[in-house]
Amino acid sequence: MPAPIVLHYWPTPNGHKITIALEEMGLPYEVRLVDIGKGDQFQPDFLKIAPNNRMPAIEDPDGPDGQSVAIFESGAILQYLARKTGQFCGRTERERIAVDQWLMWQMGGVGPMAGQANHFLRYAPQMDPPQVLPYAQDRYRAEVGRLYGVLDRQLATRRFAATDDFTIADMAIYPWASGWERQEQRLDDKPHFARWLEECASRPCVQRGMAVAAEARAPKMSAEEMKVLFGKR
Repeated sequence: MPAPIVLHYWPTPNGHKITIALEEMGLPYEVRLVDIGKGDQFQPDFLKIAPNNRMPAIEDPDGPDGQSVAIFESGAILQYLARKTGQFCGRTERERIAVDQWLMWQMGGVGPMAGQANHFLRYAPQMDPPQVLPYAQDRYRAEVGRLYGVLDRQLATRRFAATDDFTIADMAIYPWASGWERQEQRLDDKPHFARWLEECASRPCVQRGMAVAAEARAPKMSAEEMKVLFGKR
């Protein structure tokens, strides 16, 4: 059995992308928690692997040419794991193009916009003093809704986001999209998106990936954690 991939992780949507991928691909892995509320992402040892001080990151002892490799950025990790295993990246060149398109769509759209929606709808109002900013709330709520509408129309033509097969594009999108209620979205006008959410959620590997270290994250972020995450560095 190959040596396990070391996953530097915290149970957030970006972290869940990689646990889902590792579960779906059947790769052995070892989790090392990066408690972002305590500032672990700023530790020198972690910055050697992930210089942008963001998790997840991986270290694969069985990298290219049998040499160890460290990778940061969740999209790059997904593409690497798909190439390594030959799984979940499309069966033809046209399918691979579609997978890359929808993966980049998540990285450049859903992730950043849903992250901002979460921030201004959930976290900013809890700050001291509270930051309730209707313009920002409306802007990011609306943009997330627009993006989910784009996905709904795409899913009217195929089973999953990029192809009729589950791919790394779905692995990237689902952890963010599963938080649609926290992002103050609706499903009654997006039937294909709703169907896709249910199908992704029913996959055992998705369930296991989403459950990794779930107990480590408190239901509500403390003032000190918000200071670490949202303060100036």
